[in-house]
This record gives sequence, C-alpha cells and structure tokens, in this order.
Amino acid sequence: MIVDMSAYLGHWPFRRLRHNTADGLLALMDRAGIDMACTSSAGAIFYKNSQAGNEELAEQIAPHRDRLIPFAVINPTYADWEHDLAVCADELGARGLRLYPNYHNYSLADACCNELIAAAADRDLVVSIPVRQIDQRQRHWLIEVPDVALHDLAALVARHPGARFVFLNGLNFVSSPLGSADDDLPDNYAIGISRLSAVMQAEIKQLLETLGTDRVVFATGMPFKYPEPALLKVEVLDAAEEEKQAILAGNALRLLGMDAD
Repeated sequence: MIVDMSAYLGHWPFRRLRHNTADGLLALMDRAGIDMACTSSAGAIFYKNSQAGNEELAEQIAPHRDRLIPFAVINPTYADWEHDLAVCADELGARGLRLYPNYHNYSLADACCNELIAAAADRDLVVSIPVRQIDQRQRHWLIEVPDVALHDLAALVARHPGARFVFLNGLNFVSSPLGSADDDLPDNYAIGISRLSAVMQAEIKQLLETLGTDRVVFATGMPFKYPEPALLKVEVLDAAEEEKQAILAGNALRLLGMDAD
C-alpha cells in the first residue's frame, strides 16, 4: 500500500498543471501504484478567500473519498477563519490542513497562526506545511516567495507539543534542529521525502537513524511533480523492507488515524 501525503487539485496561476483534476490525479496515482493521497486545492493558495478552493476540492473529490483525502487550506489572517475550519472539519471531512505562511503574509510566530494550530490540535487535524511550493528558479517574475525557515518550524513544534505536523517539500533537515536526535523537540512531526535525497547526501537514511522509522512519510507533490522519483527514492533506500513499508503507508495511516484495510 502507498499513501501520498502531498497532492493537489486545481489550477496554479503561473503554470499549466497536467493531471490536476480528480480523474487526472487518480490516473497518475494508478500509473504509479499509489492507493491514496492527501489532497488540497492549489488554487486556494492564491484565492483571496481560500475557503472557496476548499469547497471546490470537496466537490471534485466527493465520488473518490476512498482514495483522495481532503486537506484544507486555511489562512488565519482572513476574516472568520474559525468558521472555515469548522466547516472543513465537520462538513467537508478534512483530515488535515495545509498552511502557507509565506504566501499568506504571516509569521509562524504570529498569534493568529498559533490560535489556528491550537484549534487544529483540538480537532485532531494534521497540520502540513510545505517548506516551498515551487522551485524559486521557476518562479513568475511578479512574485517572490521565500522558503519557510526550518528554525521557524522547529520553534512551532516546540510551542505546540499536542499538535501533529508534517513538513513537506523541504530539504537539509539534518542540518537543523528538526533532524537532530540531540535537540529537545517533541516527536510530534514527520517529514515528507519529496525533496530529500536517498543516495547522494542520503538525507532519508540519516533521518531514519536520528528521528526513527515512524517520522518519515511518502510525499510526491503531484501534479507539480511526477510521482516516480519519490517511488525510486524508496526503492533504492538502504533500509529494511519494514522501514520502507512504514514510509510508504504505515506512518501516514497512523498520522491520519486510518486503518491499513
């Protein structure tokens, strides 16, 4: 079984995305042998009201809820985000959130962000934060959005030991407190493999050794990326088969509170 913690539907303002409909994403998943994917709205990142994107997502994936797991994009600087969170959790069936502090112009240290994290923890929602959405070398000339700083993520998990986090599309975790076994951080976060190296710098292997097998999760970023490179990373990883199975599905299922069946 394979569960992808990082997938998207919808449009991106500055680049054509293929496979960005529910049918297209499922076809890409079938090609790669991926059973389920945590999916959010790419368009919601840029909508002034992100909730419209969450509603679009829910409508698109309604016939496919056995495979596409909704994650809501919530902007804590937008009016009445508390209502949006409640609707996403109680009516749209979201199992987690995607936060974009650098796109939505707030800091992870801001009060509004910490209120949102606390509210998500109360609802037992996974909070996923992409370190970056696209490679800055491919950015449109009208926008420049820096990566989320790893030390800011470390401070966030320390402030919210009761929350559950997944950090996506990042790298160099082993050079930060998030990848250190000696740092006094709670074990309330996991790291997606989409940008991590399996062979050269071997960051996936290092994280398995420092954080443990249960803290690394499979993530592709499709359809911004094709899924095969992430699958190849697991295939060539110097790890036991049970560790690979934990990365591919077991860790994600545990985070989501779902059974392997």
